[in-house]
Amino acid sequence: MADTIHVLGEGGGTHELSLPLHETIADKLKKGLIRRVTADGEPYDEHARPSGTEPVDTRPAVRASKDDWAAWAVAESERRGTPITIDEAQALTKDQLIEAYGTAEEPEDPEHGKHEATETDEQRAEREAAEKAAAEQQNQ
Repeated sequence: MADTIHVLGEGGGTHELSLPLHETIADKLKKGLIRRVTADGEPYDEHARPSGTEPVDTRPAVRASKDDWAAWAVAESERRGTPITIDEAQALTKDQLIEAYGTAEEPEDPEHGKHEATETDEQRAEREAAEKAAAEQQNQ
């Protein structure tokens, strides 16, 4: 099935259009003569989460799929206040996603003036294994 979007046309009707849009329609959309809307005619929010999907709460393992990392990046970007869309996340490589969203911004501990650790057991084991391998490589 082809990807589609819904637009509120110049006459006020909601129309479903196949992507990619014809250049004249794309130009009207760019100029604001027509607006993108949801299927039921409500204003479209490009950062809205599709129904039935929940935010990802735990950082995926480094070996997790790119799709898992893209979902994490969307959720993490929302938590950081700089939301990205799933399409923007999918446009990045897995390595870029890990670099940009691999570590959560840690909350500051007001008593000690430093950041609290939010590392899971799995993340700690991965980090320790990587540190051990790096140390062994340096000793050779």
